Amino acid sequence: MSEGLHPRADELDDLSTLEFLEVMHAEDGGAVAAIRPHLHDIARAAEAIVGRLRKGGRLHYFGAGSSGHIARLDAFECPTTFGVANDLVQAHSADAPHEEDDRELGLQSARDAGLGDTDVVVGISAGGRTRFVLGALDEAESRGSLRIAIVCNAGSPVGRAADIAIEVDTGPEVIAGSTRLKAGTVQKLVLNMVSTTVFTRMGRTHRGRMVGVVASNEKLRDRAARIVADLSGVPLDEARRRLDDAGGDVRAALAAVRRS
Repeated sequence: MSEGLHPRADELDDLSTLEFLEVMHAEDGGAVAAIRPHLHDIARAAEAIVGRLRKGGRLHYFGAGSSGHIARLDAFECPTTFGVANDLVQAHSADAPHEEDDRELGLQSARDAGLGDTDVVVGISAGGRTRFVLGALDEAESRGSLRIAIVCNAGSPVGRAADIAIEVDTGPEVIAGSTRLKAGTVQKLVLNMVSTTVFTRMGRTHRGRMVGVVASNEKLRDRAARIVADLSGVPLDEARRRLDDAGGDVRAALAAVRRS
């Protein structure tokens, strides 16, 4: 549990900078390793999400504080990375400290999201007690939405309120209660796993390439052209031309090459 004291807490102030960093690095490695026993639950969650999205549902993240910001980051990256609609993955967060304790705000945020029985709600909470998240999960249950929890504390209220609970116990933080550390790392990694697996299973990637990438700037246009060239075997200049003709759509450019 992140609120507990680290075993070396009393000596941390006396460590050299390098020694302190070595402690942090070891803890980060342990947090990553702690995910492995929960891969089955992550797989269950991803498969269930795919099933709902294929029926026209949407994926909603609810979190507060650091967890909410991590959720926003994952939701923000999905349209550009996978070429999905901007509203397919949505993040709803309580940003002010006091809002974490507002269960009614979570209920109202979920109501405003217009949840339905093909939607998925993912509640993200390091300690698993965030009332904002619990309120959102309550509303999700009443709307028939699938409920998934990503928490860093086994047996938490948020975990118990979900249909599928991913509970990665990261143990005490180097700085007690600072859940932006190991807990934040684990939440980001699990969300990476969930969204990437979901959209790979839905055909939004191909052979490990971002074929759904939105070529919205110079860097991404270059990446998209290289993907077209790599998968089709045409020279890079031709790949760029095909991509321009296809309006920046990698899959349409690849299809045009195959037809020619």
